[in-house]
Amino acid sequence: MKRVITYGTFDVLHYGHINLLKRARSYGDYLVVVLSSDEFNKIKNKQSYYPYEQRKIILEACRYVDLVVPEVNWEQKVDDIKKYYADIFVMGDDWRGKFDYLNNYCKVIYLDRTPDVCSTTTKQHLKSN
Repeated sequence: MKRVITYGTFDVLHYGHINLLKRARSYGDYLVVVLSSDEFNKIKNKQSYYPYEQRKIILEACRYVDLVVPEVNWEQKVDDIKKYYADIFVMGDDWRGKFDYLNNYCKVIYLDRTPDVCSTTTKQHLKSN
């Protein structure tokens, strides 16, 4: 069984997120999503529209996702890869090169983002309505 791991905030889930999750899952048989906790988002100066527990429920309902666990710091990636026996680490291409060091532990793949959709724009639209 091949295991894939990916990371993100996955706030206001949209079709770009679903495309990323579907493509990530296509690389293996099991997909672990490491979801940024509210506390970690504060460290990153990010504000989620939905709190962690609600984002987790939404992701768990997605058929491409097998397990959702919290991300609490930048340094946990190597431990997560080992803990969840990940063969492949997947991230969006806006992170290209930032996680190449993980090739020492598993294969790293950067996926193209879905054009014309982003969480920031979606959140701005929600606030204006």
